Amino acid sequence: MDKQLSSSEIGNLWMAYQHKTMLARILEHFLANKQNEDVYNLVQSYYNHEVNFINELTDLFKKENIVVPVGFVESDVNPSAKPLYDQYFSALFLRVMMKVTIGLNALHVSMSYRKDITELYKRFLDVAQNTYDESTQFLLKEGVLTRPPMIPMPEKVEFVKGEGYMAGFNIFSNKRPLNAIETSLIYQGIETNVLGFQLLRGFEQVSKDKEVKKYFKKGKDLAKQIIDTFSDTLLKSDIQPPKVAWGNPTLSTESPYSEKLMMYLTNLLSSFGLTSNALGTSFSLRSDLPTKMSLIAKDIFDFAKDGGKLMVKNGWMEEPPQSLKSPE
Repeated sequence: MDKQLSSSEIGNLWMAYQHKTMLARILEHFLANKQNEDVYNLVQSYYNHEVNFINELTDLFKKENIVVPVGFVESDVNPSAKPLYDQYFSALFLRVMMKVTIGLNALHVSMSYRKDITELYKRFLDVAQNTYDESTQFLLKEGVLTRPPMIPMPEKVEFVKGEGYMAGFNIFSNKRPLNAIETSLIYQGIETNVLGFQLLRGFEQVSKDKEVKKYFKKGKDLAKQIIDTFSDTLLKSDIQPPKVAWGNPTLSTESPYSEKLMMYLTNLLSSFGLTSNALGTSFSLRSDLPTKMSLIAKDIFDFAKDGGKLMVKNGWMEEPPQSLKSPE
């Protein structure tokens, strides 16, 4: 007989349920508004897996005598609403969400101790990785996704000589060109925030709550600011930022999703942005880059904090499982 679930396993399973029910509701609207046959098949395949996983999690909660979370339900989506984004947005969105899902599952599997829970997260990871691969290759084939910039192939091993390699903070110093690691992190930051910018443009367009609409505009402006900052950094090293022509909102003003769902997704992507910036700060050796990324991280943190307050105010934040005793 399996031992009782630990606190980390309960908490992570609860998070997985929130994440998967939210994603299922979003995909239901995509599926109800077929715009492209190939995109539809891609989304349908992942949706089928996601529904099965939600059912597994529900059964697991019941088996362990844990109350099943509310998560996101049928009333959080309006499948009959007109498409809010163009035909390729759902594939672009799915690809970015697989990045988030892979990161979450990798963290959760490392925090699991019971074999059945570990195996469950491995299956989550397999499906997410396969979907990421399929969506990436599809978008590249369609010419929708731009590959990161090319650099000359290294011909010999070099070692850093002197502290000048880390120059960049002093305005009187000549900044060295970005290395491959720094370029990749900045590029990924642009790619993710372009999707976030487009997503929040749509959310702002359909939100009926004045305070929430204002919050989405703030997030849209923040994403634009991050894109501009990172693009300028690439251009100063003679590297072309990605150009995106797809994923834009339509003219629809009918919301496909509840304000609760849109706020939760925005908060989730903000948390992902904080993690990405922390990674960039850790692996960037040119001293001006961690400074820029730290300032961006503070703005994202403040934005996410305001979003949390807004969710609590409107009764949209479900409380995670907790210990019975409050700290003294």
